[in-house]
Amino acid sequence: MASGPASSRAVNAAPLVAIAACLGGMLLFGAMDAAMKTVTIDMGVVAALFWRCMIGVVLALALFLAQRSPAIPRGAVLRLHLLRGTVVAAMAVLFFWGLARTPMAEAVAISFIAPIIALFLAAVVLKERIGSGAIMASVLGFAGVAVIASGRLGLLGGAAQAAGQDTGVAQWSGIAAITGSAVLYAWNLILQRQQAQLTSPQEIVLAQNLIIGFWMALAMPFVGKLPGEQLLSAPVGWGLLALSAVLSILSLLLLSWAYARAEAQALLPLEYSMFIWGALFGWLVFDETIGWTTLAGAGLIVTGCWLVARQPRP
Repeated sequence: MASGPASSRAVNAAPLVAIAACLGGMLLFGAMDAAMKTVTIDMGVVAALFWRCMIGVVLALALFLAQRSPAIPRGAVLRLHLLRGTVVAAMAVLFFWGLARTPMAEAVAISFIAPIIALFLAAVVLKERIGSGAIMASVLGFAGVAVIASGRLGLLGGAAQAAGQDTGVAQWSGIAAITGSAVLYAWNLILQRQQAQLTSPQEIVLAQNLIIGFWMALAMPFVGKLPGEQLLSAPVGWGLLALSAVLSILSLLLLSWAYARAEAQALLPLEYSMFIWGALFGWLVFDETIGWTTLAGAGLIVTGCWLVARQPRP
């Protein structure tokens, strides 16, 4: 049994393949956010989530049944699925509602209080020992987000990046929604680690789509719309929803796989890379400006990710 310095060095260790899978999952989530922002503006957050989950259920069911011996979850696993699905449903409604009213990079920046909260929740709930490397990576990531958010709000470099643009200070309602979502997201990250240790990624993806879809279905009679009722044509709306469902499933598979193979504290700082993808897709899809503060903050975020990646492996 390992003990002493050897076990201490392994505290923050994560296989490089798990780190790569986590980063890939975050990239796909960034692309999914861009597609969902477009659909949410068109039809509203509840309807967008409902239709995405319905498409996702079909795809996830095929993946689940393709397993060698799929089994229906019971007991503690089923309760964990229900808990996480409910938390994610509330988190997603708040996040996408706020995202429709906030530039993507700014929304992601606000949401980055989540890994800080989750890092210490991992110590309380998962009994993980928080290493100095994970703490330093989180501090660098948070500092990077602070630099970027300051630039967007005009606290650095004079006026905000809002001259003649739509990327000024977000509506306070959007900021409040994303902040609430971030708190739930921190809890979700811990639940994700617990799920990944108990069952397969395919089962996790199917359960999450079913449970989120169930909660959205309850609200659909009051706010539900079909794609194309407002700005988007029906084919474009359905195409974006299908793309969102595929990206969401692939991302969840990668993240579940990664969290089954590395401690939460080793992967949580990698959540900060999401800002890079949010800024990139915001620029590509919505013409949101990337200034020097964004680049400086991204440098700090990448440094934090590098600190995690270079931790010694067991």
